[in-house]
Amino acid sequence: MLIGRWAADAIQARATVLYSAAYPITMRGAMAKRWIIAAPTEGCERFASTTGVSNLIAQLLFNRKIRTPIEAGAYLSPQLKDLLPPSDLPGCEAAALVLMQAARDRHRIVLYGDYDVDGTTGLAILWHVLTRFGADVGFYVPHRIEEGYGLNLAAVRKLIGEGTKLIVTVDCGITAVEEIEAAISSGIQVIVTDHHAPQPQLPAATAIVHPSATGQSGNPHLCGAGVAFKLAWALTRKICGAERASPEYRDLLSAMLPLAALGTIADVVPLTGENRIIARHGLGALPQTRIPGLRALIASAGLNGEKIDGYDVGFKLAPRLNAAGRMGHAQLTVELLTRANETRSAEIAHYLADHNRARQSAERRVLKQACELIEQHNFASDARRAIVLAAEGWHPGVIGIVASRIVDRYHRPAVLIAISKGEGQGSARSVRHFDLASALANCAKHLLAHGGHAMAAGLRIKTDDVPAFTDSFVDHANQALTGDDLVPKLRLDAIAPLNSFDLPTTVAILGLGPFGEGNPKPRFATDWVELAAEPRCVGASSDHLQASFRQDGSNLKGIGFGLAGHIEDLKQHRRCRVAFEPIISEFNGRRSAEMQILDFEFPTTR
Repeated sequence: MLIGRWAADAIQARATVLYSAAYPITMRGAMAKRWIIAAPTEGCERFASTTGVSNLIAQLLFNRKIRTPIEAGAYLSPQLKDLLPPSDLPGCEAAALVLMQAARDRHRIVLYGDYDVDGTTGLAILWHVLTRFGADVGFYVPHRIEEGYGLNLAAVRKLIGEGTKLIVTVDCGITAVEEIEAAISSGIQVIVTDHHAPQPQLPAATAIVHPSATGQSGNPHLCGAGVAFKLAWALTRKICGAERASPEYRDLLSAMLPLAALGTIADVVPLTGENRIIARHGLGALPQTRIPGLRALIASAGLNGEKIDGYDVGFKLAPRLNAAGRMGHAQLTVELLTRANETRSAEIAHYLADHNRARQSAERRVLKQACELIEQHNFASDARRAIVLAAEGWHPGVIGIVASRIVDRYHRPAVLIAISKGEGQGSARSVRHFDLASALANCAKHLLAHGGHAMAAGLRIKTDDVPAFTDSFVDHANQALTGDDLVPKLRLDAIAPLNSFDLPTTVAILGLGPFGEGNPKPRFATDWVELAAEPRCVGASSDHLQASFRQDGSNLKGIGFGLAGHIEDLKQHRRCRVAFEPIISEFNGRRSAEMQILDFEFPTTR
């Protein structure tokens, strides 16, 4: 059960990395970033002319491996008609038949979902479609701390005792060989819907819906909610007895797209191809959603405008949905997304907001303690290319997030372990070129259990074995990582003059979203520019930097979050190069193109 999935909190962890990059934290010993600027692509101007975009947009498309006008058209205007049919997803059609028959026979169906955003939104998608069909359907979500990830025998036996006839896993189950065997031997049918890495032995489920476990989908990067959406789509076809669902069910599937988009963005799967279609159209429909729980969630996050983007999902909506699972029980999240009415939705959304604040408080406390330990004991020295920290009193629901923040600050693999009653639960996050799954396997003799993938993993360990594990893990990192691997890299799309970033061009650049894994935010570097006005520190703590730059008669204003420490360098040199993301500022009804400053490069001499 533990192998292949300890990334239940990977979305929040990876989102934290993005947040930290956008809002860097000034600290002692902060490392200078190495700029990696994509080289200009030959034929870019011709490609721009052919596709009808600017040279700058054409370069962005080239950097994202888009080479033909057809590919450019699909990227610039993703269409729902280009979604792969459910039959492309291995096991989907067979599972839909089982699910439809169980619903028609009024058998008790229980949707067993993971406690993260991907699992809860995927569960909600299937619940809404099955409920519309009149099925007898319930749901179950395990407690993160008390039960852990995925199917567990106690829960399976409980569901059997309650008269369940069909269990449908959502975003879990592909490694639950023993648990599913127990269910099947008791006369219970089990449909597995999952997207995590399978093990050599697959569970003997009634049906398995998975992008790669029993065949190969055209989209191997579907998230759990994406898999659930495909199964819901296949189910509506079976219900309607036609390749094309009835208008009623087509409308229902359209209403499920916002849930699929939340899961897709939150689980940080590549936002390319089909995933980008789901994310783009789901986000577009989110502000007008008819699901009461989603409306209450949006209102609680202060997002009552006409547009919700990937940033809003990653940093405002997803953390609230995840908060119950981290600090309490995700059952409430599922209730919010399924059966809750307007009044109940408002109550749950308020509760989730409180839990999110509690999560943030716990995260800040653990991060502060972790950084103090690192600084006091020089755990981020050149001689230690990995960080392992363990302590009692740390909340296991936030250590994965904190591990990501540690990686972003110190740019080396980090393992945080929450100790309780002689045993530790750990979360690990990594950097490029360091495979966590392999590293933990190398240290397995010191662990009770471990699992995960290259960038996110987890473990269980006896408290007494923490020192030996620490030495072993750090030694493995020292051998596997070079000094260059520990240097933070800032990847930029092009060197561009300030006059490139007028309002229409900036709007076009930001229109390439949603941004995320596989479709990163466009980032640029200037050539040498001059200060156009005196820089100043802003913000409640004066830790942000506001500056305006001039180049060849063009000015561009910028804000650098957490970059106030650079103000004296700016004042001294007056000239610099700037790494930045183009943004749109709105103030008093006026919109203007500006830059979000990421980093500076100063002349070696004045």
